[in-house]
Amino acid sequence: MAVAMAVMNVGTYGFTLVAARMLGPREYSAVAALMGLLMIVNVLSLGLQATGARQVASAPGDRAEIENRILVTADRAAWVLGAVCLLLSPLVTHLFSLDSWWPAALVALTAVPLTKMGGQAGIFQGEKEWRPLAGIYLAMGLGRLACGGVGLLIAPNATGAMAGVLVGAVLPIIVGGTALRRRRGESAAAPEVRSVLREVSHNSHALLAFFALTNADVVLARILLDAHDAGLYAGGLILTKAVLFLPQFVVVIVFPSMAADNGDGGSQRMYLRGLALVGGIGIVATAGAFVLDDLAVVFVGGAEYAEIRSEVWAFAVLGTVLAMTQVMVYEVVARQHRRAVYAVWAGLAVMLAVAPLLASETALLATVVAINAVVLVGLVLFASVSGRVPADARADGDVERHGEVGSAGHLRPDE
Repeated sequence: MAVAMAVMNVGTYGFTLVAARMLGPREYSAVAALMGLLMIVNVLSLGLQATGARQVASAPGDRAEIENRILVTADRAAWVLGAVCLLLSPLVTHLFSLDSWWPAALVALTAVPLTKMGGQAGIFQGEKEWRPLAGIYLAMGLGRLACGGVGLLIAPNATGAMAGVLVGAVLPIIVGGTALRRRRGESAAAPEVRSVLREVSHNSHALLAFFALTNADVVLARILLDAHDAGLYAGGLILTKAVLFLPQFVVVIVFPSMAADNGDGGSQRMYLRGLALVGGIGIVATAGAFVLDDLAVVFVGGAEYAEIRSEVWAFAVLGTVLAMTQVMVYEVVARQHRRAVYAVWAGLAVMLAVAPLLASETALLATVVAINAVVLVGLVLFASVSGRVPADARADGDVERHGEVGSAGHLRPDE
């Protein structure tokens, strides 16, 4: 899983590097904006994956029924999302000042396979079938790099880039669909998907809050600082994102155990193991950035970013804090602690309120690290306190384990 996710991330970033080199600044800015939009659209896929993994892990005896429910939900949600994005493509074309509506339409079409992939990946993750899940991730990274590169060679513009991204997004669902067909028979009767959609909406909300918190600072830097300081901050964030994504495989592997309800409290403490491992990886990365600061500067962009050499370790600290926060956000999803998401939104609100008072990229970095650290501590404290609440009290007033949502067992301790 670690290797597969590393390849996926390298392929994804490799595509952006290839696009930046093959396209001029004007055309690449359009591709970058469209890829940012695609990241937002992909939140639904991540919500489906988290929902599928949680439901399968929490009710292993009913996997066939849950699998059918997740796949049907993912299929319907994919086409609805694609249709909505397609209807909005003229607006996207106008807002992004695109020369043609084709790139925006291709983003809408890409949303369909990406969303379907989320359902497939969630099933494999919940069942801890790492080989087909690794295959999906490999197909995603390699497909985006290879197909995106071919698209750019055929048409070196935003349309060619997004066409390649669309073709690359189809490959993972072929891999996932093939693995599913090898081990399952005909689907049962049409399942009830409304309950799944409700959980997907809550899970997507939690992940959206995390993405907003982790990406707001670069936007604020662009708005509040001069171009030079904003560029230095954006360069440092390359290291931050690398440290954030480096231990992502840990979250994928521990999430099913976090979601499982074994009755012994072990699943509720699994997030502590995830935090320890992710924190350890982050400490090593931070120490490396501190000792090898010259190499770290080369990684973030070269000599033009030499001014942040003394601060690169702090950007690694930020990446470590964000990676640990990601563990806790998935703990929120695993245990369905829906009120805890407001801690993430509160952190974002504080960041937006304080940022205009800052005058340098150093001050912004220190503030962002502090705010994210407080959010992390808050989520850990919430999980710790919620874990001590008796099971009957947590379930009081909630949906019964075998009620509307079937045997998936949606426990919502805080509602």
